[in-house]
Amino acid sequence: MRIRTTAAVAAVSSLALLTGCGAADMTKQASPFANAQGSKTVTLSVQSWVGAQSNVAVAQYILEHELGYRVDTVQVDEVPAWDALSQGRVDALLEDWGHPEQEQRYVKDKKTIAPGGELGVTGHIGWFVPTYFAKKHPDVTDWKNLNKYADQFRTPESGSKGQLMDGSPSYVTNDKALVKNLKLDYQVVFAGSEAAQITQMRQFAKEKKPFLTYWYSPQWLFKKVPMTEVKLPAYKEGCDADPEKVACAYPHTPLQKYLNADFAKKGGKAAAFLKKFKWTTEDQNEVSLMIADQKMTPEDAAKKWVDSHKSTWKKWLS
Repeated sequence: MRIRTTAAVAAVSSLALLTGCGAADMTKQASPFANAQGSKTVTLSVQSWVGAQSNVAVAQYILEHELGYRVDTVQVDEVPAWDALSQGRVDALLEDWGHPEQEQRYVKDKKTIAPGGELGVTGHIGWFVPTYFAKKHPDVTDWKNLNKYADQFRTPESGSKGQLMDGSPSYVTNDKALVKNLKLDYQVVFAGSEAAQITQMRQFAKEKKPFLTYWYSPQWLFKKVPMTEVKLPAYKEGCDADPEKVACAYPHTPLQKYLNADFAKKGGKAAAFLKKFKWTTEDQNEVSLMIADQKMTPEDAAKKWVDSHKSTWKKWLS
C-alpha cells in the first residue's frame, strides 16, 4: 500500500480510495477549520489506503458523537501530509510508516510537529505470491529462485520480464532498486492505486493464476486472498539508507501518530483523545473489511465497530 521513507519508508475520505482516485493537491484541500483557535473543530489527514481510512473513520466518529467536535478530513499523500501538518493545515496524522527526513526537520529541528504516540499496529511491506502458487512451488518463497518463475509471472504490461505488481506510483517503495540490485528478471508495473491493485489480485486469484505483488500488512485482503511472503535478503539497520543501493527486505515498522505542535498543546480533549487512540491490527482490519469488501460507508463501519468495542475506546476518553 504505501510507504515509506526515503530510506525505506512505508508506505480516505471515503470514496477516493475505493474508486482508485489519486490524492488531491493539498494546496487545494486545506481545511478552513484546521488549527482553529477556540473552536471545537479538528482536521484529520487521510492517506490513500483503507487502513488509514479506518483509523480516521473511527476517530472521527468518536470525536463527533462522544466529544462534540466538528471533524473535517483532507486526503493527502504521505510526504505532503507532513508539510500540511507542520503548517497547521491539518491537525493530526494517524498512521505514519516512517519518514526519517520529515521527522528530523519538523519534529526535532523546527518543532512544528509533535509525536502522538504509537497507533498500536505494526506495519510490514513485502513481496507476496498467492498461497495456492506457493504450495505448488515452495521454493518460490526464496528470492533467489524468483528468476526461475519469471516466465510464469509475465503479463502484457511486463513484456518479456516477470511482473512485480505495485500499487500507486505515489507510494515510496524500494522495488525498482531491489529488482535491479538483486538482478531479477522482473518489471515493476503500477496498478495505479490500492483499489486497482486489489481488483487485479482478486481477478488473478479467481482464475488461480500466479502473480507476484508488493503488498503489506495489516491489510484485510489476506482474509480473502491468502498470500505467502517471498523472503528477501534480511533487513538490517541502515541497509536501506541509500535508495539506489537497497538490496534488503523492508523492515517491520510500529506505526506512529503525529500532531501539529500547537494542536498538541492547545487541542484540549480532542488532542488528548488522539494521543490515547491505540488499537490492534485485528481492530483495524475489522473496520477495513467492512469498508472495502462489504462496501459500508466509513461512518457506518465506524459506528458498528464503536458499538461493539466500547471497552476498547472508552479508555481513550479517560
